[in-house]
Parts: sequence; structure tokens; C-alpha cells
Amino acid sequence: MRKKLKKIFSKFGPGIITGASDDDPSGIATYSQAGASQGYALLWTALLTFPLMAAIQEMCARIGIVTGKGLAGNIKAHYKSKILLYFLALLLIVSNTINIGADLAGMAAATRLLIPINQLLIAVVITALIIILLLYFPYKIIASNLKWLTFALFAYIASALVTQQDWVNILVSTVVPSISLNKELITLVVAILGTTISPYLFFWQTSAEVEEIKEEQREKHIKIIVTKHELKQVAEDVGLGMLFSNLVMFAIIATTASTLFRFGINEITTADQAAKALEPIAGRLSSFLFTIGIVGTGMLAIPVLAGSAAYAVSEVFGAKEGLTKSFRQAKLFYAVIILSTFVGLLINLLNLNPFKTLFYTAVIYGLISPILILFILLLANNSKVMGKYKNNAVTNVLGGFTLLLMSAAAVTFLILTFF
Repeated sequence: MRKKLKKIFSKFGPGIITGASDDDPSGIATYSQAGASQGYALLWTALLTFPLMAAIQEMCARIGIVTGKGLAGNIKAHYKSKILLYFLALLLIVSNTINIGADLAGMAAATRLLIPINQLLIAVVITALIIILLLYFPYKIIASNLKWLTFALFAYIASALVTQQDWVNILVSTVVPSISLNKELITLVVAILGTTISPYLFFWQTSAEVEEIKEEQREKHIKIIVTKHELKQVAEDVGLGMLFSNLVMFAIIATTASTLFRFGINEITTADQAAKALEPIAGRLSSFLFTIGIVGTGMLAIPVLAGSAAYAVSEVFGAKEGLTKSFRQAKLFYAVIILSTFVGLLINLLNLNPFKTLFYTAVIYGLISPILILFILLLANNSKVMGKYKNNAVTNVLGGFTLLLMSAAAVTFLILTFF
């Protein structure tokens, strides 16, 4: 059994890490707020987003494998506008840094449930630990250990199964969309789309696939040739990661709906409130289980957030990049990682509410994702870029629908907010 499990996990690539890091503290806070405020009403978003996010992430992975470049490198090579390139890179850095700050705040607030010390001190310790790991451990070790952190998310699936649920209502809410044009509901939809189909995951997935191929080439001393079989394996890896992400999303919404919403807790502002969702499975240990989940996914997501920004900046300026390289070999790459993580830590000095900040980080992503999805579609359909491996009709339909849906949600949110 141990050998079989080891064989299964050895096949997991960047896709499973992408999927698990998608359920970062911002995702957990957003899904919890959706269940607490709307009950089961938004469960349909978990069913809807699975094929959409799988299609977009598969495009990103394929672009990386076929071109041997990250997303920023491809935009730089095929769209000559430096202003556009700098704008997209700046957009990613700013949004990722805010997300890092929010994740650190959420992790610190959750940890304080177990260790009653100053939250800022906890955030400092977590920041230092993450930077040390990224600076002193090679990519292969980090990637293999990041996979195991995904087990922290199973607590939510288990909690959904043992909690008393209205399964008929769950089934109806999953397959029949329920939406109205009020600001609160549209904001939640934008946040769910933003934290599920996130810009930083686009950059990470593309560059991580390139990193994986380069590592294989270095170890085997051969040039890895792109084949349909290899692309199929990558698509399966991505699909598995996205399925896992959406199962956790579904479980969090269902669990918070049957616990927090049922007992009138409709807005989550503290870690203590969020932890109550796990009481049916853990009882007094709910705080412990919640903390492990938040800290585990945060440790998984922050390197992805900082790394995706570093890949983008390095490609924009033509600098060496990659977690397989040492600090001396890729100084700009690691400088961006350290700086974005450190600035994220400084955001905690603003004394913002951790869970509201996590939620509005997801809203920000929901607003900027359509811009990047447009470029992903353009690249994935460009014969000069992709050759015979460009998008097929099904992928284009899913990608086009994702673009239209997220654009419509973002525009509706802006109209309701300002007018």
C-alpha cells in the first residue's frame, strides 16, 4: 500500500500544487463567507468553476510546455508593447503582495487561537520561515513537500460529510443557479470567481511546467520532446488539481451553510467564528484543525504567490529565474520573492481585519483576471506560438465562456458599487 501511494503521489506535478494553493486562506475565507451569508445558495459556483478553471490552467500549462517560456515571457515575445507588459507585471505584483499580506494576517489570527501571543510576531516568524525555505532548499524538495500540505484541506471534506446536511437542498442548489442583482451577492460571486480562477495561478502554472521540464532535462541529460502523451499527462494532472480544489470549495460552503448560517452567524470577522464550522467533526479541537488548515494552505500558497510574481518580473527584464537556481544565479528572481513577502508582512501593520482583507483580495482578483484570460486565449490560439498544439474547439468554448462570465461579473460589480 505504501509503495502504491508513493507511486500515485510521484505522478502529481504542478497541477496538484496549483489546485491546493488555490484553496489558500483567501479562498477559505471567501467560501466560508459565501456559506455563512447565503447558506447553500452559491454551491452551484463550485460545479460551474471546475471545468472553467481546469480549461484555463490547462492552457497555461500547455503554453509553458510548448514554448519553454512563462506567461510573461510569451507576452513579451509576441506583444511588443512595453507599457502593456509593465502594466500586467505591476498588476500581478501589487495584487499578489496584498494577497500575501492578507494570507499572513489570516495565518497569524488562526495561530493565535492556539498560541496566545502577538499576531504580528506570529506573522514575522511565518515570513522568516517561508523566505528561509525558499532560499536554502532546492525546488524538487520544496515541490515534493508542498504536495503533502494538501492533506490539511481534507478536514473540510470530512466535516461536510459528518455534519447534518439537507442533501436535497444541496443537490438543487448545486445544479440550479440562484442569483439576483444585489450588491452583496454579486460581490460574493466576483470574489468566488477571483479566488478560484486567480491571476497568480496562471503565471505559476506556466512557469512551474517550464521548471519541471528543465529539471527533467538536467537529470536525464536529454532534451524532452513535447508529445501528445505528455500533454495528456499534464492535462490530467491539472484536472486532478482543479477537481481537488473545487471539492474543498464545495465542502467549505456546505459546511459553513449547515453550521454558521443555520445558527445565524452570517458574517465572519474573526478566526474563532470561522473555526466553528469544524466543530461537528472536531469539537473542542476545531480551533486546532482550523489553524492547521489555514497555516498549511498559507505555507503552500505564499511561495506560489511570491514565486509567480518573481517569474513574471524576471521574464520582463530578461533575468535568470527559477527555484532550481541559487540566489547568486538568480538575484532578481529571489529579490522579488523576498521583497513581495516582506511588503506583505508590512501590510499587517495597518491593523486591518484579517478575514475581511482575505475576502476583498479575492474581489480584486475577480476584477483583474479577465484581462489576463484574454491574453491566455490569444496565445493559446496563435499558431506561431503553439504550432499544432493550439486550442481545440472545446477548450475555446470553455475559455471564451470564462472570459465573458468573469467580465460580466466584474462590470456588474463596478456598476452596482459606483452607481
